[in-house]
Amino acid sequence: MRNRLHKAGRDNSGFSMTELLVVLGIIAIMSVISLPYIVNYKKAYKSEDQALKVIDMMREAGQLALNRRRTIRFEIDFTDNAALIIDENGGAADTQIKKLPLEMTKDVRMDIIPATISKPNPPNYNDLAASTDTLGHLAGTVTVTGHSVWAARFRSDGSVVNAANVPINANIYSWPPISPGSTTPRSKAEVRAITIFGGSGAIRYWKHDGTNFVANQ
Repeated sequence: MRNRLHKAGRDNSGFSMTELLVVLGIIAIMSVISLPYIVNYKKAYKSEDQALKVIDMMREAGQLALNRRRTIRFEIDFTDNAALIIDENGGAADTQIKKLPLEMTKDVRMDIIPATISKPNPPNYNDLAASTDTLGHLAGTVTVTGHSVWAARFRSDGSVVNAANVPINANIYSWPPISPGSTTPRSKAEVRAITIFGGSGAIRYWKHDGTNFVANQ
């Protein structure tokens, strides 16, 4: 009777230290094996993640323009390496609503079309081109101007125009360089593109399949 109670007591006491160490050892080995795969997976999808975030911000700018009945500007600020939403306030000082830091350019470029890649076709629009920001805006109480930016101004009628109020049609690319500063993509299949249609404010998202761009949205 005493032996049965003793065994029952030991069974109810939980795992032994040896069993716990074995389990922890297995978890550690699995972590070491899986970590490189997780890191490479996240690295491979950085360009896609950034492109989707930019699309979300552009759509947010378009919706704000409709709701507030005034022009809302979307900018890619190459000086600060960030995407911005700016309220033009109908003539008052332009104010920054939102700022999203972009990936480091050594990991994801968002400026020129990569080498060996052909534009999405149709519509085969011009690629984005940066210029010096002469409009400027307030970020809190600080005036920001003179940065290198690409801007798209979303109007309350649904159109998207440049500083001269001319509808803007453009392609924007998000892609990982094979090395920092390179114009060659690490992998064509990681290249993403965004097309904006100025007349309607529509946005199309493209993925490169290694040969051509394929429209996703």
